Amino acid sequence: MKKELISVIIPTLNEENNIENVLRKVNSILQDTDHEIIIVDGNSKDKTVKIAKKFNVKIIYDNKGKGSALRKGFKVAKGDILISMDADLSNDPKELKLIISSIRIGYDICMGSRFMSGGGTEDMSLLRKIGNRFFVFLVNFFFKSHYTDLCYGYRGFKKSVINKLDLKEDRFAIETEINIKAAKEHLSIIEVPSIEKKRDFGTGKLRTFADGYNILKTIIKNVFN
Repeated sequence: MKKELISVIIPTLNEENNIENVLRKVNSILQDTDHEIIIVDGNSKDKTVKIAKKFNVKIIYDNKGKGSALRKGFKVAKGDILISMDADLSNDPKELKLIISSIRIGYDICMGSRFMSGGGTEDMSLLRKIGNRFFVFLVNFFFKSHYTDLCYGYRGFKKSVINKLDLKEDRFAIETEINIKAAKEHLSIIEVPSIEKKRDFGTGKLRTFADGYNILKTIIKNVFN
């Protein structure tokens, strides 16, 4: 019988102060599980890649944006279960087992949620919280879904559903696109509570207004497709 493999896909860009802790913690949590870690680096100018290479991870490159990086990571992943997570320790590796367990019991996609009971965030401004809730409302209204969170990248997938999603977005709107297309395809989805930590070092790459505009465009585009 084929052994289950977990693939963890982590986009990186100038995360030399965070990546070692991320990789150590992921490997520790998954030490009893066959797994691979795929770093999709956006041509970092610091030592991110040099540090990552010490951990025997697979490293590929993509500099178009988070969405493009995830799509490329999904494509090369060999796992039966794919996990997307951030490189800044905002996603707690301790939650990996809950996400993986949700896929093992039969769900197509497991989405971490900061806004359901048990979830929370230490790293969102009031403006971003308002924007996220507005976008959640729009997606739930137009696509008859029941999401509590939208713009959050800590997620697990059955490998077999990635092709069904037919993802196209290159930047941060990738998460919104996943939610919309999962609803359109009537996939089996579960949200689980997740605590978003404040990043240890550096600044986030999301641009509140520019990426918010792209998220809105993604919603509108899919309403009419």
